[in-house]
Amino acid sequence: MKSTSRQLALSLAAVTLLSAAPGAQAPASSRTRTHVQTLASDKFEGRLTGSSGEKLAADYLIAELKRMGAKPLPGQADFRMPFAFTAGSKDGGTTLKTMTANGMERTHEPGTAMALSFSDSAEVSGPVVFAGYGLVVPESQNFGYDSYAGLDVKDKVVVVLRYFPEDADQKTRAILARYADLRYKAQAARQRGARGMIVITGPRSPNAGELVPMSFDTAIAGSGVVAVSVKGGAWLIEGNGRSLDEVQKELDSGNPHVAGFAVPGVTATINAKVIRQQQTGHNVVAYLPASGSVSGVSKPWVAVGAHYDHLGRGTTGGSLAGKDEVNQIHHGADDNASGTATVLAIADALARQPRKRHLLIAFWSGEELGLLGSAAFVSTPPVALDQLSAYLNFDMVGRVSDNKLTVQATGTSAMWPKLLEQANVAAGFDLVLQEDPYQPTDVGSFNTASVACLTFFTGAHQEYHKPSDTADKINYEDLDRVGTFAAAIAKRLLDGDQVPQFTKVEQKTETGGRAGLRLFTGTIPDYASDVKGLLLGGVIGGGPAEQAGLAKGDVIVEIAGQSITNIYDYTYALELLKIGQPAKVVYLRGGQKQETTLTPAARK
Repeated sequence: MKSTSRQLALSLAAVTLLSAAPGAQAPASSRTRTHVQTLASDKFEGRLTGSSGEKLAADYLIAELKRMGAKPLPGQADFRMPFAFTAGSKDGGTTLKTMTANGMERTHEPGTAMALSFSDSAEVSGPVVFAGYGLVVPESQNFGYDSYAGLDVKDKVVVVLRYFPEDADQKTRAILARYADLRYKAQAARQRGARGMIVITGPRSPNAGELVPMSFDTAIAGSGVVAVSVKGGAWLIEGNGRSLDEVQKELDSGNPHVAGFAVPGVTATINAKVIRQQQTGHNVVAYLPASGSVSGVSKPWVAVGAHYDHLGRGTTGGSLAGKDEVNQIHHGADDNASGTATVLAIADALARQPRKRHLLIAFWSGEELGLLGSAAFVSTPPVALDQLSAYLNFDMVGRVSDNKLTVQATGTSAMWPKLLEQANVAAGFDLVLQEDPYQPTDVGSFNTASVACLTFFTGAHQEYHKPSDTADKINYEDLDRVGTFAAAIAKRLLDGDQVPQFTKVEQKTETGGRAGLRLFTGTIPDYASDVKGLLLGGVIGGGPAEQAGLAKGDVIVEIAGQSITNIYDYTYALELLKIGQPAKVVYLRGGQKQETTLTPAARK
C-alpha cells in the first residue's frame, strides 16, 4: 500500500516510542549469550522435566528474575509453580500362571514376566489363543492383513509375537511395521473382547526370547487391557505339537492367510502390577508490577513466555538422535534456551521502564511432554485469564536464516498485523506472518483459553531434538534483534489504551480426498488427563469436531466403533476414518453419554 510522507513519519515515530522510550534499554547481548550457554551446558543435563537439570535451570531463572526486581505473582509465595505429571511406569511385581488340561501348572515370577508400560493393573484369567503377530491393518490402507481373522478371542488371553514378519517383502514390511507398536496390538486385542495379552519375542526376531522393557509412557490412564511380556514363552503355544520356530517361520512370510489358533486346554492368569511414576515439574512465573495503580486499566496484564525444559538424554521419546548419539545430553540451545533467553532479555529491558500494566514473565516446563506446564497454568490460572491482554511466546528463535522471522497466531487478533508492521520498521526482519494459532508449542494453551497471542519462531534445522543443538550454533546478533523487536511490541501492549481483541481462528481445510492430504478432525487433546477416554482440551474453530458439536471438556470414549481409553487409542483409531465419510463418535459430557457424527476433513 502506498504511504504518504506523513504516514511514514507517524509510523517511524510510533516505533521510536516503542523501542526507544525514555529509560529504554535494548536486551543486553552479553547476558543473552550467557543465558543460552548456561542453560544449554552439560551441567543442566538437557533440562528434562522433573529432573535435577530442570531444578538447576529454575534456580538460574529465579536468580535472574530477582536480579531485575521481579516478584512472585500476587498470592504466590514462590516463583516456582508445581504441577504433577506421569513420568513413566515401572513393574510392581507382575506374575503369570498357566494351567494345562492335565493340571500342570507353570508360574512366571517377576523378572521372567513383566507388565507392559500401558497395561492396566489387574488380574485376569482365560483360555489361551495364539494370534500370530497380533497385527490388524485398517481397511483404509487397502491391504488385507488381520491376525484375528477366524479367531474367537472374547474373554480369552491372547498370545502375540513382538515385532512383525521378518521375511516379508520390503513393501509389506513397511505397511506392517506401521501397525506393530504394542499399544496398537493391545488395542486390537481389547477391541475384540480379549481379557489380556501376552507378548513373546520369537526365536527368529531381534532380542529373541527377551522381555519387552518398560518404555517411557506419559499416559496417566492405562490402555483398558492387561498386557505383559514373558521371557521365553515358547511353551505357551507348543501344546499342539508345533515348535514356535516353525510357527514363526510360516508367519514370517507375510502371507495374510497364515492363521492363529486356540491352544487346547491351556488357561492363563495374569496379575499385572503397574506403578505409574508421578513426578512434579515446575513452571517459573513472576511479574513486574505496573508503575502505578491499574484501577480502570483495561485487561491490566501482558504475558511473555517460553518453555525452558528439553529432552534430557533423549530417553523419554521425541529424540531424533542417531545410533552414535544414544543417551547423550540433548542440550536444547535453540529448543528452547534461545526462547528462554529472549524472555529474560525482554523482561530485563522493560524492568527499568514505567509500565501502565503488569508484565507477567513465564518459563514453562513439560512442553516437550505435551504442553503440560502451560496447560496446568491455564487450567488453574493464578491470574484471571480475562484480565490478560495478550500472550507472546518464544520457541526456537536462535537460528535466524536469511533475515527471516516467522510470527504465528496472528489471526488471534485483528490488531496484530499493524502492530508487527510498525515495530518491524526499526527491526527490519523479513517477517512471515501466519494466522494459525494451532501450533505444537505453549501458544496453543493460551489460544484455547481465548487469549490473543503470538508465537515467534526462526525455523527448524537439522539439529532439532538432537544432542548437537548446542550453544555455538546460535546466531546471537539476530537473537538480540528478536528480543529488541519483541520488547517493542510488549512495551506497546503494556502502555496502550487499546488492547487486542481475541478472534477465534477457524482452521482452513479441504474436503477432497486428494493424495498426500492428512486427515483432520479438529480436536485438541488434553495430554495430562487421567480419565478413561480422550479428554478434549478444546476444538479447532470451524473444524470437524466443532461442527459435530464437540467442545472443551468432552471425553471421547468411542469413534468409528473403536473404544477409546487414552490419546494413544485415539491416534490409532484415526486410521479407521476416511476423509469426507461420517463416523459415529460416542462421548461423555457432564458424565452423560452422548453421540454425534463427525466428518473428517483433509488438511495440507
